[in-house]
Formats: sequence, structure tokens, C-alpha cells
Amino acid sequence: MAPAPARAIAVVLLTFVCCGCAMAADQAPVKWLRAHATFYGGADASDTMGGACGYGNLYSAGYGTRTAALSTVLFNDGAACGQCYKIACDRKLADPMWCRPGVSVTVTATNFCPPNNALPSDNGGWCNPPRPHFDMAQPAWEKIGVYKGGIIPVMYQRVPCVKKGGVRLKIDGHDYFNLVTVMNVAAAGSIKSMDVKSSDSNDWMPMSRNWGANWHSLANLTGKMLSFRLIDTDGQTIELKNIVPGGWKFGQTYASKQQFK
Repeated sequence: MAPAPARAIAVVLLTFVCCGCAMAADQAPVKWLRAHATFYGGADASDTMGGACGYGNLYSAGYGTRTAALSTVLFNDGAACGQCYKIACDRKLADPMWCRPGVSVTVTATNFCPPNNALPSDNGGWCNPPRPHFDMAQPAWEKIGVYKGGIIPVMYQRVPCVKKGGVRLKIDGHDYFNLVTVMNVAAAGSIKSMDVKSSDSNDWMPMSRNWGANWHSLANLTGKMLSFRLIDTDGQTIELKNIVPGGWKFGQTYASKQQFK
């Protein structure tokens, strides 16, 4: 048996090695994946407004021109709305003439790039399943590619979203159909589930995804003070207590002071 001092040193070394392994696991690099990217919307991105996530004016919604439409495999029927992706030109596969090396840009998913089954996936049907593809707002795309290139191979990874201010909600619809758009979501960027509670009830009522970043409730909530409970796709929960005051009207937007971290 080793002397006590030797055993103590061995324990310390083993503890250090194990901690190092745990730290290495925690700090494992996020994997970069391959895709292709095109652009749309014009030099001022004016034609990117609206979109399949339902954010409307992307400037007032907090997204600006750093946005992208995702192909079917990435869009996931709207579940990816609000997610953020860091994208860079793939220097190993791209023609150097069309690639801006050493530069990346982070975009938010705000739209859907539909498939074009009339064209082959490698010649015009860029968003056809199962291709991962980003149709980026032109100002964002030109951070990593040269305009005349049109389409470039890229590397991408999903990253946490960084947003200014709190989560914002816009309520549209009519009596017994409340359509709530969830905007400016940090961290995961996307919402997995949502509940609503009115001031005259103690119970949370589940809402359903209607389309994109829009969730609906069929309860009679018109004019009542409302609270919302949101769970993002990473499992984090926040409660927006009494964010909507009594007497609210359809078409109004409400900003909270709370945000996902």
C-alpha cells in the first residue's frame, strides 16, 4: 500500500483530472453544420417584412435586417421562429471569388423558404427537403458573400439570441379568438408552449400554436387583465404577470420587463 502522503497526492491529482474532464465536456465546441445560403428582400430588406412567423414590421418587432427564411427541415412548421443562427461562408467549398472569409453574421429566423418541386434541389430548388438552407435578408447575406455569387455554401450553428428589452406580445383577433404574437425572445428565441390566465380566474389555460410565432386561445378574454406563462424550447419558464391591462383592445402590443436568459 502506498504511504499516506502519496495516496493524498494521488487523490488530489485524480480530482483535478476529473474536474478537467468535466470542464472540457462543458466547454465542448458547438458543432458547425453545412448548408447553402441565398438572399432576398432587396438592398434595404424592405421585402422581408411580414413573413411566415408573423412578426410584421421587423424593425418595430426588434429584428431589423439580420433575418432569414428557413427551408422546411429547419423551419419545423414554425417551431423555429425566433431562433438565432451564426452563419459564415464555407471557405472549403465556396469559390473564393464569392466568399468573404473570416466573417460571420448572426440572423434570426423570421420567415419560411418554401420548396420549389418544379426545380431540382441542386439547381433552383434550394429550399427543397431535406436540404438545410437559409434565404437571408440581402444586407445580412452580403456580410459573408459577394452579391454576384447569388448562392454560397455556408457553415452554421444555432446560437443564443441577444435581444434588447423584454419579451413583447401583440394581441389580434376578436372575441373568443385571441391571437397572440410573441416577439423579441432572447436565449432560445423560440417558444415551446404558452398559457394565459385572466384576472377573474386562478387557472392557467393552455394556448395552441396557430402559425409561426402566433398562439391562440378560444376563451373569452376580451378586455380582461391578462397574464401569460411562456416556456421556451430550452425549457426555461417566465411568467408575465398582468402584462396586459384591463380594457385592452385588439391590435395593441405590450412590452414586458422580463426576458429569457
